[in-house]
Amino acid sequence: MAIRQALKPARRQLLKLPLAAPLLASGLASAQESWPNKPVTLIVPQAAGGANDTIARAFGQRLSAALGQPVVIENRVGAGGNVGTALVARAPKDGYTLLLTAQSAQTINPALFRNPGFDPVKDFEPVMTVATAPYLLVAHPSFPAKNLRELIDYAKTRPGKVDFASAGNGTLNHLIGVMLNQQAGLHLVHIPYRGAAAAATDVVAGLVPIAFGSLPGVMPFVKSGQLKVLGVCTEKRTRLAPDVPTLAETLPGLHANAWYGLFAPAGTPKAIVDRIATEGAKVLAAPDLAERMAGQGAEPFPGTPAELARLQAADLKRWAGIVKASGATVD
Repeated sequence: MAIRQALKPARRQLLKLPLAAPLLASGLASAQESWPNKPVTLIVPQAAGGANDTIARAFGQRLSAALGQPVVIENRVGAGGNVGTALVARAPKDGYTLLLTAQSAQTINPALFRNPGFDPVKDFEPVMTVATAPYLLVAHPSFPAKNLRELIDYAKTRPGKVDFASAGNGTLNHLIGVMLNQQAGLHLVHIPYRGAAAAATDVVAGLVPIAFGSLPGVMPFVKSGQLKVLGVCTEKRTRLAPDVPTLAETLPGLHANAWYGLFAPAGTPKAIVDRIATEGAKVLAAPDLAERMAGQGAEPFPGTPAELARLQAADLKRWAGIVKASGATVD
């Protein structure tokens, strides 16, 4: 009798389990269906005023209208984007904290830093690609070359005597220069700066002859005649500068796709990820957004979660090899 009495509470708990599981699942489904019911924070791991920040604010404003909740842009800078990226990796998996980042943080930093503070694949759910911004090869007006072919011919007769400026060791504009050295058999000398603006300023001043820079960062100097363009680093000509030849037209394979992607913490429910991707695609289709991005030297670049995952995987592999060849390291 005593044993039978002791088993009764346990039996009652077991009987409750089949009822509790559907209730729990129902609660989770309800939470996902009501998402979002409060503001969404969009972490930008690059500085305010830069290309990623500008893209995030234009995109976030329209995403807010589509979701019916404020989308708050929060800049969390540091360690080349690692600080803000790691913050999102540790955020709750509820869709209320998202990451809009330049591809360098998610595809170059893992090879550049010994411990960036996150795993670019395991810690995130890819949501969508958002935008792309071309990089240009620019030169001081006094530099004798007018295009990539002339630059190669000029540099080959002066090994180790032609410098190029970048925003710093391991940055995209540094690694494009490494690619050029590899593919053309050149010895351009890398001059790293603390940021793209400082690099562009010294090329404008004639202290360094050439640089690779994002279109938003260098186009004002091009328009004013302070810099000239030798080529664009996209695989195909960009509609933002249709008359500028690509570097790949001279050296097939020499291109770098600078993209911006939206990620959520790993484990964020698929229903929420799909909702953001669906609404985001509608936002990027708006002509006024394309016009606003073009003013900043960028283009809408809509892509599904699966397409972003494939793009990231390919770039992680590609840039790991180039970083290794460059010898660049931050820590």
